[in-house]
Amino acid sequence: MDLQPSPSGRSSTVGRTSSFSVADSGGQTLSSVLNNPHAGKLEASWGWWSVAPPEFTPLTSTKAACDLTRSDFQSYVSSISDSYYRFEDIRNHTTKEQTLDVDNIGEALVACLREVPALYFKEDFALEDGGTFRAACPFTDVSENIILQEKLSHYLDVVELHLVKEISLRSNSFFEAQGQLQDLNVKIVEGCNRIRDLKETIRLVDTDLVDSARQIQELNASRTNLLALQHKLKLILSVNQALSALKLLVASSECAGALDIIDDLQHLLDGDELSGLHCFRHLRDHVVTSIDSINSILSAEFMRASIHDKGDKDSVILLKAKARASISLNGEDVGQVNLDEEETTNFRDRLLPLIIGLLRTAKLPFVLRTYRDTLTADMKTAIKTAVAELLPVLVGQPLESDMGAERTVDADGGGLSLASKLRSLSSGSFVQLLAAIFKIVQAHLVRAAEVKRAIEWVMCNLDGHYAADSVAAAIALGAMVAESSQESNGQGGALPLSASLRSTSKVLSSPGKGSDAISPSNLSKNFRADVLRENAEAVFAACDAAHGRWAKLLGVRALLHPKLRLQDFLSIYNITQEFITSTEKIGGRLGYSIRGTLQSQAKSFVDFQHESRMTKIRAVLDQETWVEVDVPDEFQAIVSSLFDSEAIVSGSKDNAESNMTESYSNEGSQVGSVAQNEPTDSSSTTAVNAAQGKAEVIERKKSDAVTSSQSNNSNTKERGKNATQTLECGGVSYHMVNCGLILLKMLSEYIDMNHLLPALSLEVVHRVVEILKFFNTRTCQLVLGAGAMQVSGLKSITSKHLALASQVISFIYAIIPELRQILFLKVPEPRKSLLLSEFDRVAQDYKVHRDEIHTKLVQIMRERLLVHLRGLPQIVESWNRPEEADPQPSQFARSLTKEVGFLQRVLSRTLHEVDVQAIFRQVVVIFHSQISDAFSRLEISTPQAKDRLYRDVTHILGCIRSLPSDNSNNSATPNWGQLDEFLAQRFGAEAS
Repeated sequence: MDLQPSPSGRSSTVGRTSSFSVADSGGQTLSSVLNNPHAGKLEASWGWWSVAPPEFTPLTSTKAACDLTRSDFQSYVSSISDSYYRFEDIRNHTTKEQTLDVDNIGEALVACLREVPALYFKEDFALEDGGTFRAACPFTDVSENIILQEKLSHYLDVVELHLVKEISLRSNSFFEAQGQLQDLNVKIVEGCNRIRDLKETIRLVDTDLVDSARQIQELNASRTNLLALQHKLKLILSVNQALSALKLLVASSECAGALDIIDDLQHLLDGDELSGLHCFRHLRDHVVTSIDSINSILSAEFMRASIHDKGDKDSVILLKAKARASISLNGEDVGQVNLDEEETTNFRDRLLPLIIGLLRTAKLPFVLRTYRDTLTADMKTAIKTAVAELLPVLVGQPLESDMGAERTVDADGGGLSLASKLRSLSSGSFVQLLAAIFKIVQAHLVRAAEVKRAIEWVMCNLDGHYAADSVAAAIALGAMVAESSQESNGQGGALPLSASLRSTSKVLSSPGKGSDAISPSNLSKNFRADVLRENAEAVFAACDAAHGRWAKLLGVRALLHPKLRLQDFLSIYNITQEFITSTEKIGGRLGYSIRGTLQSQAKSFVDFQHESRMTKIRAVLDQETWVEVDVPDEFQAIVSSLFDSEAIVSGSKDNAESNMTESYSNEGSQVGSVAQNEPTDSSSTTAVNAAQGKAEVIERKKSDAVTSSQSNNSNTKERGKNATQTLECGGVSYHMVNCGLILLKMLSEYIDMNHLLPALSLEVVHRVVEILKFFNTRTCQLVLGAGAMQVSGLKSITSKHLALASQVISFIYAIIPELRQILFLKVPEPRKSLLLSEFDRVAQDYKVHRDEIHTKLVQIMRERLLVHLRGLPQIVESWNRPEEADPQPSQFARSLTKEVGFLQRVLSRTLHEVDVQAIFRQVVVIFHSQISDAFSRLEISTPQAKDRLYRDVTHILGCIRSLPSDNSNNSATPNWGQLDEFLAQRFGAEAS
């Protein structure tokens, strides 16, 4: 018998059975064979018995059965213990393998696929195919063919073995399922028999008991149907009568009665009483049409009462404006538009039934939205009409002499567009137009505010009024109607009334359910809030429309307003501010758009004025000759106001406007003059507003100061009593030049803009910092950098020029703290710290500039000394010649002391004593060091040379001791130094 390969590759143990025989077993008994742990598997038993069993013979008992103990079997147990333990291990292992085989059904086939090449499992495997045959049978001789056949036989055995194993694992499940199917078939047969029996029982019961009872039920149903038919007929009659009455009431505009009938009909439609009646299939459409008609009637009447019955106030205002009547800008005349108490009561009583009707149909929010659109359109139309009617009148007004530059005309010279006409208006005419529009807008807004208050009175403040209950019921009904409309997703114009007025009143009378989120109480609150919101939005929208139109008018002239004089721009700015304040007070909401427009134009005004001043100060500096000028009293007044703390805190706008009026009227004058020559304008014929009138009075008050300053340019020698040589600031006098006075005037104008335009205080402060930086930088370029020699035609930059520049820089440095204090009154606190650092840097730059000028003066004197010292050796050579009769010091000493004296006179007349002392303290130190070093290097051999040296040293020391000094060395001799030591060393202590 051939050996078959096992799954593990080893030969099966069946073939080894021939090796065992009875002779080999020796003395083995039957009991030892039966003790084989694999009794059901003979093959495994022989495989387990891999070692020879112990050879023993049956024990013969020498003792009686009752005398046996466990120790008698000890030798037997010891001999089989090893085999028994091996038997237990193999049995446990076999049990585990069986369990794993059941749990791993299908893994045998996977193992089979791993052992047999995948080629044999392909769907298209066919040995007749040449490629497949060569891949499956790669043999070349007979021996390889035999090996291949054995390999194929082995693959076949492996597949068969694993298939048999998989089938054995699945056999239990198959037979179990088959048994369950047989049990199910038996149960189905039993169920069918039970059903057949029940059917027979039901047939018997139906025949004996149910038929008679069913006949009674059918007769009762017929009676009920007849009664329902009678009720339906009565209902049809009442509905027909209600429809006829509804048509009559709608035709006669009796909205309250019509709404009562609609409530009843809607109650029927919401119930089931009319369901199935073909004759009333269009009843809901009729109700919807009636509701729409009532809403149209109520809406039209509400619009007529709220907007169209306000009278002809617009025409009256326009007639007054055309007649050039006085128009107040502060809104005082608007009080005539307000209704008196009786008119207010009548107006509210007129609106009350309309509002109640619209509340019952839940149309009040919609009507208020329509009212908002209509009010906005009416506001825009009124403004447009006012502009169209007033423009021809205002354009025809005579132009003011100083406003000719503002008027712009189209190139074709023909008809002007509306924007061109607006731009061609003078400032006064434009303010007149704005004032008329202001009154018209206020008239409309006051009427709208009265409507708003009337609706709020009806909705919230009817306690104790005869209609309080009706309003409360209408609000509740309208809230429920609005809720039902939202739930029905807005079906057309129909508003399904979910409850009648009577049932709504009952619901309102039971407030215990108000805690529910969808209770009638909460619905009423939400509906009331919706009405009040739409009511407020109408006035808000009207204010926004007025703001938009006003902003549009300002925007048309956006390019002109920055170029206006201050009083002209302030008249427009002030009336706009009054308009914003008045409309915001009525509307209750900030006008961000118009505020932004006004802020933008004010910023453009500041920017333009700043650019014009930057251009002017640049031109003035380029033409500055750095010659001292007299100071008119108006500039002294400006400085005095800077140091007057009470005037700073009060912020008097009269003084500011006075200063700015003169400034803006003088923009076209010569840049090199200190005082302007343009006469004050007094040709205004009509006082348009309070600001213009105030400005004219201020101009007349300033005319004397302007006239007195005109003489400054014509003849500087003939100084009047209104001009001084210096400018007093903080108890210190400063000599000024033209550019310094003009800068002071400009700073005063910036202060005025800061007071009059507080919203732009931050911008003004930035501009002041910028112009101060520019003035300091440009002055440094022109004087220290000698740029004035190219742009102003100066031949040289003298010490006089430097001293005057130092005075101007010192003056600006002195007023910067006061200037900062004034400007920062209007600056917001969060921005002050940054601006303070900016001002501190500017002040530091001015201080550094002043110190550099003083250093430059010292450097000039040092350079002059070095020039004289370079010629000293030639002078010393002449000292060795016979002494002349002239006992004067040498030319070196005389020239040097002359130049020092000249510098002292110039600086002492111009600079402050402290600055002069600081400068000459450095000059003295330089003279001592440089001259003593130069004299020490000289070779003096003759007595006459020593005498000449002595005369020069004493002459120079006399000049040095006469120079102003703070005597910092605490010596008894003024300005004592190295030259004194040289004199004492050469000529003795007595000579020193």
